[in-house]
Amino acid sequence: MQFIDLKAQYIKYKQSIDDRIHTVLDHGKYIMGPEVEELEEKLADYVKAKHCITVASGTVSLEIALRALEIGPGDEVITVPFTWISTAEVILAVGAKPIFVDIEINSFNMNPDLLEAAINEKTKAIIPVSLFGQMPEIERIEKIASKYQLPVIEDAAQSFGATRFEKKSCAASLIGSTSFFPAKVFGCYGDGGALFVDDDDLALRMMAIRNHGGIKRGYHDYVGMNGRFDTIQAGILLAKLPYFNSEIEARAKIGARYSELLKNVCKTPNISSGNSHVYAQYTIRLNNRDNLRKRLQDSGIPSAIYYQKCLHEQPIFASSEAKWGDFPVSEMASREVLSLPMHPFLDEENQDKIVESVIAAVERQ
Repeated sequence: MQFIDLKAQYIKYKQSIDDRIHTVLDHGKYIMGPEVEELEEKLADYVKAKHCITVASGTVSLEIALRALEIGPGDEVITVPFTWISTAEVILAVGAKPIFVDIEINSFNMNPDLLEAAINEKTKAIIPVSLFGQMPEIERIEKIASKYQLPVIEDAAQSFGATRFEKKSCAASLIGSTSFFPAKVFGCYGDGGALFVDDDDLALRMMAIRNHGGIKRGYHDYVGMNGRFDTIQAGILLAKLPYFNSEIEARAKIGARYSELLKNVCKTPNISSGNSHVYAQYTIRLNNRDNLRKRLQDSGIPSAIYYQKCLHEQPIFASSEAKWGDFPVSEMASREVLSLPMHPFLDEENQDKIVESVIAAVERQ
């Protein structure tokens, strides 16, 4: 059994994917070829943003966003401690300091009630994370940010395709950032990511930064990087895009079925009011998480822990001056969460095996 069955997806869309790959091989424009622009246009339309700028990875997209906002040494950026390292790693990469705000236990997302207390004269941006497949209370975060004239960058690496009150993830703040890593909800077969923005000047700056700081070859206006997206990967995403909404529907159905079958066994995911959930991960909570994971492994059921340690526990973030006990909800989540197999091609027979194994393991604890 696969935790995320990418092979099943490839088999289903094989002809479309192969055709797109061979089109790129035939024209030979492997870097910034026509498929890149085509994908950017289609994704901008899908999200309902004016601009989509594809980049080399979800991590690169966040760094480009910070650089485009001219955030650097002496600045502070607020985010959460319960997320993948990329979210805060890029803050250090531009020379700024990450400041952490705890999460809500029901959504695993930033708690807006705690946000304003973390803002000071050094604060230059806020990066809420749309964790596990649903958005935070972005409108509350935006309201607070607006009060202090701060930009909001949604880290939507796990929530592409999700909505909050009908607004798409990546289009609910100044900048939306997502990832196309293969295991993501909308993934390619390598690294990739994208930025979404309505502001023309900001979009132009981002496009320049991803290409060594310039739009026109030989002219470099910004300190940039090689952050360009690969044409073959763009072709693969174009092949997958027509099926994406049906995959989201399948994820929602599988997630709802998990929750119904496990509601009396463990703490199942809560979908916040106004949200849709794309279940990048189907994540449960229980006290004896590690024992359950071992029992599932013995039964041939894969699982994963996102994330075993909060960011403020990592030595690299010692500069944040945060200590154990400062973020009790994040710390509790890191010790309780366990993600079960989740992908659009998970059939009921295999899902039943997973659920039965979870139930049996919990009953033996």
